[in-house]
Amino acid sequence: MSRTVLAIDIGSTKICAIIAEISDDGSIAITGAGTSKAQGLKKGSITNIELASKSIKTALNDAKRVSGSDVRTAVVSISGAYTKSLNSNGIVNIQNKEISFKEIERVMHTSLYNANIPNEYDVLHALPFNFKVDDQDFIEDPLGMNASRLEVETHIITTQKSNLNNLKKAVRGAGVEVENIVLNGYASSIATLNQDEKELGVAVIDMGGNTSNITIHSGNSIRYNDFLGVGSNHVTSDLSMALHTPLNIADSVKLSYGSLLTPSNELIELPIIGDENTTHEVSLEVVHNVIFARVEETLMILAQFIENSGLKDQLGAGIVLTGGFSKMEGIRDLAIATFGSVPVRLARPIEMDGLFDNLRSAEFSSAIGLVMYSASAYTPYEIDVNKRVRHSKETPVAQSSVDFSSEPEIPIAPSSEEEQVQKMVTLPSKKEKKSDEAGAFSKFWNWATQLF
Repeated sequence: MSRTVLAIDIGSTKICAIIAEISDDGSIAITGAGTSKAQGLKKGSITNIELASKSIKTALNDAKRVSGSDVRTAVVSISGAYTKSLNSNGIVNIQNKEISFKEIERVMHTSLYNANIPNEYDVLHALPFNFKVDDQDFIEDPLGMNASRLEVETHIITTQKSNLNNLKKAVRGAGVEVENIVLNGYASSIATLNQDEKELGVAVIDMGGNTSNITIHSGNSIRYNDFLGVGSNHVTSDLSMALHTPLNIADSVKLSYGSLLTPSNELIELPIIGDENTTHEVSLEVVHNVIFARVEETLMILAQFIENSGLKDQLGAGIVLTGGFSKMEGIRDLAIATFGSVPVRLARPIEMDGLFDNLRSAEFSSAIGLVMYSASAYTPYEIDVNKRVRHSKETPVAQSSVDFSSEPEIPIAPSSEEEQVQKMVTLPSKKEKKSDEAGAFSKFWNWATQLF
């Protein structure tokens, strides 16, 4: 039986809502999509909840109108702005000498417990990049293996709790509950990378309107992520100041003449800012120089991010550029020169059923990635924002929305009841069946385990 999913990509300049049907075999068919101009956001973060809700609602209504379905829960993207990342590890002993899903859950929660996460931050993703069975490193999937000890190294991405709360409020204001939250750089990589690139090591740079997000994959998992608050809108601002013309005219110049290739000496006539009845002539060479300087500076900073990550030598598949900013003519050649002769590929989202023509463009990579995430296209194991261990072969069921108002502690080893939640199985409440004596014993046992 197919299920309907809603993905909402909240970008710095646009909001995109996509409704899709996911069948039992994991195939995806897009049934509706809507976009709107982003309001109430700055550098990918919400600055006005009411305006952001209106923008989300506009995109959502368009998608519902096309799809004809009413979806109440959504997978939502979050910007890499203000995220912090760290690596952690966990070790557990295997009592029955065979690794089950329970042991994998336990070791991943242990690595999360061992991580030094500040109080005002919450976990967005915990992604294992190295399982170790006894003394054997880099096990792809430890499930079912014989071992006496299981270790894991995880890359943990955290974001401020206030960010998550504001995002949830904005989406709820549009009449939808948040089912899951995904880092937009992670979503973009899901939609653009193939298996070979992930295994060889690759950096994905999603270049948007006001932001550029970078994620580095090595060994099928994210090893590094960072954020730069520069995008194509900064080119528009630079042109507006350099050419002394209004922002909307500068944006038109960027779209019509924006190129990083050899400039021409043609002249164009532009209105003067503040006095739009008066015009002046500007050479396209000046336009080229302004754009080139900004794009080159942006790519140089991103190249420095890759250098600082310490993973530059592991980028066997090179660099993948996606997002609306990556559509600028000549950006691939400039990127190859800036990144030091590393292979560079310009990426669009992969093809799928019902993919509208306008969604095939690079600026929709993150939105398509969210839909694919809903179809379990993530790493073999991960802990999501709901503190649930996900695995790529799980059986999807309806999920409840995440409540960020509470601040759950990260358990060392989940109890049997928590494991049932993490496996996404809904069970009837057992409280009525318990006797008073069993309830008292349970309370005593919980008190004793917390004490010791």
